[in-house]
Amino acid sequence: MRIYTWFDNYIFETSAYPGEHEHLKGLREETAKKYGSLSRLAIPVDEGRFLSMLMRIMNPKRTLEIGVFTGYSLLSTALALPNESQITAIDIDREAYEVGLPFIQKAGMENKIKFIQADAISVLNEMLNNDTQPEFDYAFVDADKANNKHYHEQLLKLVKIGGMIAYDNTLWYGFVAKEEDEVPEHMRAIRTAIMEFNELISSDPRLEISQVSIGDGVTLCRRLH
Repeated sequence: MRIYTWFDNYIFETSAYPGEHEHLKGLREETAKKYGSLSRLAIPVDEGRFLSMLMRIMNPKRTLEIGVFTGYSLLSTALALPNESQITAIDIDREAYEVGLPFIQKAGMENKIKFIQADAISVLNEMLNNDTQPEFDYAFVDADKANNKHYHEQLLKLVKIGGMIAYDNTLWYGFVAKEEDEVPEHMRAIRTAIMEFNELISSDPRLEISQVSIGDGVTLCRRLH
């Protein structure tokens, strides 16, 4: 999700679009065709490239994605993971996921993905209550922002020490840096939730964080203990 500026177009044209995988391009175009302006719910192409590079550096074996939409971030991640890696992807909306599924299949990535249609908090609770609970190397969160604080506590038990959690939309159109009366009224509640969450993780001693101004803001959190 993002408000585009002149330099975004420069980045897209010079370093993002030229290297975009053909099936990511197809997925992006199909998402725009079906959802119109709502296609902004997907991460932009430069953020996808950033996450792909992060995956190649980390080389994770087990990853988790909370909030999938049509799967642009999911496919970006899958394409960069080793063949034996597995992604658990959780979203309540299977219809949107199935828009991107043909592109995931064409890319040969379906075998890496386990899609769960459900509320993420309940799925994570089930994992935590399992005697053989999974341990993830990396998690990407792009879901309902008001629940980030709940996901955070769950993920700090599920992502291994030294592992990474990435939260999307932590700049929220830049509104986190504006006065409340400058923000459209219908966006104020989410702005407040994101600002409170940003403050929470910035002071969390269990984390090392870096907030990156790519897309609509991505905060990388490395679990210390």
